Amino acid sequence: MDMRILSLKDLAIGDKGRVTGFSKQGRAYRKRLLAMGLTPGTEFSIVRFAPLGDPVEIALRGFSLTLRKNEADILSIEKV
Repeated sequence: MDMRILSLKDLAIGDKGRVTGFSKQGRAYRKRLLAMGLTPGTEFSIVRFAPLGDPVEIALRGFSLTLRKNEADILSIEKV
């Protein structure tokens, strides 16, 4: 298991990850991401990337969530 801190763009379709935290630059979006269920420890999988890489769709907690690049970049994740 790779324990490096990554971002969503470092994963491929089908990869699984776990939220480990948020970057300090993302304070404005932090509450929004938490409200959407992206709390530390939450596991997810990459469903698909849009053709230009923005947005990305992830599956977590029984639903799909689409994040824009600037929102996704706030997440610190680890690959599981």
